[in-house]
Amino acid sequence: MKILVPVKRVVDYNIKPRVKADGSGVETAGVKMSMNPFDEIAVEEAVRLREKGAASEVVVVSVGVQQAQDTLRTALAMGADRAILVLSDESPEPLAVAKVLKKLVEKEEPSLVILGKQAIDDDMNATGQMLAGFLGWGQGTFASKVELAEGRARVSREVDGGTEEVSLSLPAIITADLRLNEPRYASLPNIMKAKKKPLETLQAADLGVDMTPRLTVVSVAEPTERKAGIKLDSVAELVEKLRNEAKVI
Repeated sequence: MKILVPVKRVVDYNIKPRVKADGSGVETAGVKMSMNPFDEIAVEEAVRLREKGAASEVVVVSVGVQQAQDTLRTALAMGADRAILVLSDESPEPLAVAKVLKKLVEKEEPSLVILGKQAIDDDMNATGQMLAGFLGWGQGTFASKVELAEGRARVSREVDGGTEEVSLSLPAIITADLRLNEPRYASLPNIMKAKKKPLETLQAADLGVDMTPRLTVVSVAEPTERKAGIKLDSVAELVEKLRNEAKVI
């Protein structure tokens, strides 16, 4: 069984994002980039399933600029078998990425697609669901546990009221939540081996997908700074203040 794992290159989660001087977006020049944390969890889960014998091959794919090769190499160092980079100069939006992934699924014919539930740069939480809709496959979103057996995937997912379990017939789409696993660190020997693993490069146009953005960013601004709180000397003073505010209202 083959597993396809989409990964995204984002600003490292340890870095505080900075807005560009002209307010057109988030500054990425000279900023450390890394794999989206939820995608790391997806890669780890796919590798674990292969190590258990439930899968035979793990293929990672990324849609974006040439530098996304570094992200794919990280996934290969974690244990993925090969990688595909779909080049696009445009900033890929979830709908366009889902269309690209649909083409790759038709080409690669995986039995399972595992991807992060969302990217930390735009927090869209849409690509997995869109891909499931395009393919007509069942989906298990926000997965905190995945088990494969007899051509089905049993997914435990977190919902507002607790935990829900769904059983999906393969092929299917799964999106990884934070509690699914703890991603491994890529060892130096595996990083060196990853350099020799196959990485295929494609153009989005070759797949017949239009990557032109459908959304226009009007402006980006820093959040308003929080004002300092009011220092009160006693509980009685606080109660009196609240009473006065209530009278005003």
